Amino acid sequence: MNSTIPSLVVTDDLVVSLAYKLTVDNEVVDASEEGEPLEFLQGHGEIIPGLEKQLYGLAVGDAKQINVDAAEAYGPIDPDALMDIPREQFPTEIPLQIGTVLQVKDSDNEVHNARISKVDAHSIQLDFNHPLAGKDLSFAVTVVDLRQATAEELEHGHSHSEDYDEDDYELEEEESL
Repeated sequence: MNSTIPSLVVTDDLVVSLAYKLTVDNEVVDASEEGEPLEFLQGHGEIIPGLEKQLYGLAVGDAKQINVDAAEAYGPIDPDALMDIPREQFPTEIPLQIGTVLQVKDSDNEVHNARISKVDAHSIQLDFNHPLAGKDLSFAVTVVDLRQATAEELEHGHSHSEDYDEDDYELEEEESL
């Protein structure tokens, strides 16, 4: 009698623990910490689509080099996400250096990240695109662990790590019309 249990491979609704190193333009820009892999619920859009698609079928211990085109990562650069601010309206305490990251509140009081992308005599250009928009990404990944998601994780649509705090994921109630 054969009692071998088939080993898990990455499929939808499994919690994947993934060690990774992200390289962009031959420069390492992000990596998981040793012993602290990225954990996510496969098939629920918690990671970029181009990476998620290429993980299907991998098993624990599998390593793979994955290249993701910009369109399947953070998308192309959106010219509508660039905003020119007249220099006289720009706060004087902020250094006018290209690459400076700012947090900007919109008219609804929501906070957005922006980077100074251009400075000239008349204006400061803020770029609200994701910093990796327009970039092709290269991931070196290793599947560290796979497990069945709990009913609660499936209901919530994301994995719950050891330090999961439900209060971090509370949704504001919508006002009824």
